[in-house]
Amino acid sequence: MSRYPYLLFDADNTLFDFEAANHNAFAQVCKYCDLEYSEELYEFYESINRPLWHQLDAGLVTKEFLVVERFRRFLAQKGIDRDPAECNRIQLSGLGSSTALLPHALEVVQELSKTHQLYIVTNAVASVQRSRLAASELAPYITDAFISEDAGASKPNKAYFDYVFARIDGITADNCIVIGDGLSSDIQGANNAGLPCCWYNPHGEARPDDLRIDYEIRDLRELYNIV
Repeated sequence: MSRYPYLLFDADNTLFDFEAANHNAFAQVCKYCDLEYSEELYEFYESINRPLWHQLDAGLVTKEFLVVERFRRFLAQKGIDRDPAECNRIQLSGLGSSTALLPHALEVVQELSKTHQLYIVTNAVASVQRSRLAASELAPYITDAFISEDAGASKPNKAYFDYVFARIDGITADNCIVIGDGLSSDIQGANNAGLPCCWYNPHGEARPDDLRIDYEIRDLRELYNIV
């Protein structure tokens, strides 16, 4: 008998190699902007992008605003005359076509799907996640994917998890677990919804004092002994 028969996986940086996909997509944006791609330029863009996603987690901005605003600010600070909406379209197209997975993600998903029901819980842009998941090797093993745009709420909002729970027969707060890398979205979300959680922390970052973390793993294969 499984301890947690229902597994709620975050997608980006938990199963999918989002960093590799994001670098490649941003390189395509640079081409449109007649910029030479560099790690320094990417980090400059991320210094604008990351805080906006944290604001989304805090409910301060909408995703529709975020995805264009990040490029509006980037272009303004670089003094470049390009369409921020087109930059976003290029970025999302690049992300949607990338199906690179993190180490052991496919192996773990394949193995756990034999005994568990696996779901994706994500705040990412719906068009990106749908195309990426459909094209990925994970697709046959995932029962369903719940995207915040469809839910009308985002992680860590409890309303998002209420939406998920309303669509999974048999799930309870005791027989599922949230698995993700994001402290402000996945772990805070599990805390808000009163759900068990597992923090995927491959880089060994410092554990926060203000969150309940039931399990912490460096390697996805450690899930075998937890679930």
